[in-house]
Amino acid sequence: MLDVRSLEKAYGAKQAVRGISFAVEKGTVLGFLGPNGAGKSTTMRMIAGVLEPDLGDVLIDGKSIISERRAAQAALGYLPEGAPLYNDMTPPEFLAFLATARQIPKASRKDAIERTIADARISGVLGQRIGALSKGYRRRVGLAGAILHDPPVLVLDEPTDGLDPNQKRAVRALIARMAPTKAIIISTHTLTEVPAMCHRAVLVSRGRIVADDTPAGLAKRSDDGTLESAFARLTDQVEEETL
Repeated sequence: MLDVRSLEKAYGAKQAVRGISFAVEKGTVLGFLGPNGAGKSTTMRMIAGVLEPDLGDVLIDGKSIISERRAAQAALGYLPEGAPLYNDMTPPEFLAFLATARQIPKASRKDAIERTIADARISGVLGQRIGALSKGYRRRVGLAGAILHDPPVLVLDEPTDGLDPNQKRAVRALIARMAPTKAIIISTHTLTEVPAMCHRAVLVSRGRIVADDTPAGLAKRSDDGTLESAFARLTDQVEEETL
């Protein structure tokens, strides 16, 4: 459902992404991991069609993000880092605006909005302006916007950022419920979230993939059997190779 093909992106003399390729099938939740500056957000922005790649392409549900951008983006739900939102709107107003922009049929909009409000657990703040909400609730409103049109592919950048433990469990449960019918990519700095949410983990460093395995398989590459140690060991190896 998602096919990333040899993406490359440079900012001046700095090569941010170096030929990243991977595919995600329906029913798979992929953790997209890496240290700061590894190229994660740049790659996710290229997948979403927000940023033009220098080379490569992405197929979303068979549609090219380069040559069929509107059709590809229609099959994608994207939660960017920071969740940019319209602060003067209430959550229902924001979701109604997105429903119109996504061209959800009028007869289906009310049901889609009500389903999304329940899934994102934002019913307690429907009357408040988004700008007055806490970071956690803003993140959940952003997630609601990403899943409103029930897309087959989801790209979620730090979906649990700013959430309390109960909210994190609710988001993990939501992702687990959606996973059988979707291909989902999750970027996170919180490695403890990965085994709880992801079937597979891709680790990037210095703009290229350095590991692609299950979370358990990745953890076995460390001396103490933890994902944190494997993450540090693999990224350190890349640093040493580039010196």
